[in-house]
Amino acid sequence: MSSAAPIDLRSDTVTRPDAQMRAAMAAAEVGDDVLDGDPTMRALEERAAELLGVEASLWVPSGSMGNLVALFLHLQRGDRFFAPQQAHVLDSEIGTAAWLAGGMPQPLPWAAGPGRITAQAVRAAASGRGPYFALRNRLLCLENTHNTAGGTTTSPREHAELVAAARETGLLVHLDGARIWNAAVAQKTTPAELTRGVDTVQACLSKGLGAPVGSVVGGSADFVREARRVRKMLGGGVRQGGVLASAGLVALERVDRLAEDHENAQLLAGGLRELGWDVAVPETNIVMVHVPDAAKAVEECGRAGVLALSLGGRLRLITHCDVSRADVRRALDRIAGVAGK
Repeated sequence: MSSAAPIDLRSDTVTRPDAQMRAAMAAAEVGDDVLDGDPTMRALEERAAELLGVEASLWVPSGSMGNLVALFLHLQRGDRFFAPQQAHVLDSEIGTAAWLAGGMPQPLPWAAGPGRITAQAVRAAASGRGPYFALRNRLLCLENTHNTAGGTTTSPREHAELVAAARETGLLVHLDGARIWNAAVAQKTTPAELTRGVDTVQACLSKGLGAPVGSVVGGSADFVREARRVRKMLGGGVRQGGVLASAGLVALERVDRLAEDHENAQLLAGGLRELGWDVAVPETNIVMVHVPDAAKAVEECGRAGVLALSLGGRLRLITHCDVSRADVRRALDRIAGVAGK
């Protein structure tokens, strides 16, 4: 390991609240959110709903819980749901979509590029009805950006086509928008344009936006009333949640700065290519590197003072608000030694 402090590119979840966010947390007006509501939590939920273009939203401790709450309410036991191949709800949530929500998952291929499915694939998979003992097609889960594909985005046009295909085939639509803020910045649009027509959406505050914890799940007012019950069932009720919600409010003021993370990801990817590494062009803040041995590459980068993760047999590095442009250059200098070997 390098004697200098490591540069942490494992995820945009490693960020720490800065002085402004900590001050907001310390000064937050609070109440018992389980009993009669917390004013700061309420303000966050209203602001998030406005940005996401939904009627109401509910704070939840994690994005995985937000997705589970939505699937729990959309699915009955044995219902089939569709999602892009390697979606987070399929591969990274410990099977809760099947275990707790009771759904039968069916992955759809990336026919439109990394992380992207087509409206034709949705229609082909969900059209028609079988005999009474066949699976009932119920839900389409989208993911924007698609994490495992390398932070790829779905455009407003593609999103609208997918939602239309879902409606034609009688499917509900849930959007895992853990990084929808990144998608909106990359597509130069608003988050609400990327949620148009969905029944529910989940969006994280604790990734690139820098809050220490929390996501929101949104939809209709009726959905949120039921979601609050499911959140309690899953142990996600909070008391003086305004301490956490205040960090989320600060985070929502910082969506535009995600463009800096995207620029830093481009710088990192370009520098790695110059060193001879096989790197996909990042659309947002996730850099995916094809290497012969991802576990070994993670270990060697760690020894050089750059922390990374392996994902799907590739090396993954993520830029975020705690990594400056100068940090990216330093990371490239350190990785140059690894590339030399």
